[in-house]
Amino acid sequence: MATAQDFSIQLLILFSLAKAKNFSHTFFMNKTAHSIYLASLTAIVIVVTVYLFYYGGSYYNTSMEERFYHPDHKALKPSGIYGHGLGIVGTLLILVGVFGYMARKRYRSLSRLGVLKHWLEFHIFLCTLGPIMILFHTSFKFGGIVSISFWSMVAVVASGVVGRFIYLQIPRTIHGRELSLAEIGEMQEDLTEKIKQESGPQAALVLEAWHAVTDERKSHDNPGFFKTYFRDQQLRKKFSNGLNAMQLPGANKRVISALMGMELGIQRKIERLMLMQRLFRYWHIAHLPFALIMLIIMVIHVGVTLAFGYKWIF
Repeated sequence: MATAQDFSIQLLILFSLAKAKNFSHTFFMNKTAHSIYLASLTAIVIVVTVYLFYYGGSYYNTSMEERFYHPDHKALKPSGIYGHGLGIVGTLLILVGVFGYMARKRYRSLSRLGVLKHWLEFHIFLCTLGPIMILFHTSFKFGGIVSISFWSMVAVVASGVVGRFIYLQIPRTIHGRELSLAEIGEMQEDLTEKIKQESGPQAALVLEAWHAVTDERKSHDNPGFFKTYFRDQQLRKKFSNGLNAMQLPGANKRVISALMGMELGIQRKIERLMLMQRLFRYWHIAHLPFALIMLIIMVIHVGVTLAFGYKWIF
């Protein structure tokens, strides 16, 4: 169940980003629904992986020389009814994940079909589950030109994890569009306005404490990513302790403390904005070639498989 804090923060985000074009016509999830969505995708990946290991663990732990004699060899080998099916499903998941996300970014006609960051999360889900299925399709045996595709796929997945981290460091609208420094400044002004609303008669005291924390933060040197994060948590705790001495309702204190957390998070992202933008451009240069190599060899592999008559159940 969403708390008062969650609801207030959602309202703040909506207010801050109300200038986004056609925002009112775009479907998006609230925080609770989004958490359920991410948890469901993660659970599917975990459950499928555990099941595949459970179902074929005996076969995959058998040496290559002895697998021919294993009772599940006929079904689990790459050309078997089960192994071949995993390859087909895994390939389809990757294709849908890659080209679906590309279409959502490229075509404006699809701009109202969900928020871009949710499409990115679904893209990551499909392009994680697909490679896992292909891994079991190979029965952990890599060789020939297919091995190039497989290791390219591994590089794509690994670089995707890095890319996701970089992506999260760049402030964006709820649509996934990158924010300019001017828009970030507007968000900070909205935070200050929200603080006044939540503080009521105590607004002057709260804002004084707020500016004391932000000024103290600006006076410190940047100690690095992780140290900055933990230092900001200490500053937020210090601010929260100061709020406890004020005559404010508990719900308002929690919201104001959460807003301080958002402000500190924005400050961290501003400090790293140019670096992360540059890293994200470099990441695209590294990520795309691996994806193209994987897709090209995958198409060749599928073509050769069909040419040799391996058509699964069709």
